[in-house]
Parts: sequence; structure tokens; C-alpha cells
Amino acid sequence: MEQRLSLITLGVRDVARSREFYRQLGWQGQEVERTVFFQAGGLAVVLWARQSLAEDAGVDDRGAGGFAGFTLAHNVRERGEVDQLMAAAARAGAAVTRPARDTSYGGYAGYFADPDGHLWEIAWNPGFPIAADGTITIPDFDTA
Repeated sequence: MEQRLSLITLGVRDVARSREFYRQLGWQGQEVERTVFFQAGGLAVVLWARQSLAEDAGVDDRGAGGFAGFTLAHNVRERGEVDQLMAAAARAGAAVTRPARDTSYGGYAGYFADPDGHLWEIAWNPGFPIAADGTITIPDFDTA
């Protein structure tokens, strides 16, 4: 298997509500057959009904809340963008789970949960430069 991630699909309770939440954050998506696709740099973020996603994956949706064991991250180019995006997310209906603060790696980051509880980290990390197309490059930690 090649080392690549192509799509991140978020199971949501209400596709229209979730699409509106992400629209308020400035995301532009396309809806196809009750599924919303957002181009996000070199991959796509997809909103799909939670039950439909569970059925497609062949699992039972127990509707369990709590931490799902992963987060999504959006890195920004400037420290001040973290506070701007955290405030925009809160205005759009996100629950801020950890306000932005200095990090152990010399950056600045905070977390919010979207309307379905998917956790997003908004981070400024001076060690991960962002290219013009929005991609980051992991540095060679052996020489860093």
C-alpha cells in the first residue's frame, strides 16, 4: 500500500446542518447524492449520513459519544490565524474544547468540536512550513 490518504469521511447526523457549519468556516463543497465533498488540499473531506457510512462500512452505529480516538488538524501560516479560526468556528456553532495556547513544540494551537463532535485542531507550527498549495512537509527529525 502506498503511504497516502485520499479521503476523510465524517459521519454526520444532519448533512445539511454540517454543510452549513463548514460553509460558515469558508469551505465550498459540492453535494452529490446526499453526500458533500470538499477539496482540502491534496485530499477530500466528505460529509455523509452517519447511518449510511456505518452501513457502507459493515458496522453497527451504536451512536456512542465521546472521544473517537483521532483528530483532524488545520495548520495555519501565522499565529494570529489560530485565534481568528477558533472564533469563526465558535460563531458557526462549534464547541471550543481547548482554547488556543502555546504548545510544547514552540507553536500555538486550540481545539474545537464540530456539530457532530469531530475534533479539529487549529495549529500554527513554525517547524512545519506550509506550501502555496496548503500542503505541509514533515521535516527530517534526524537532522532537525
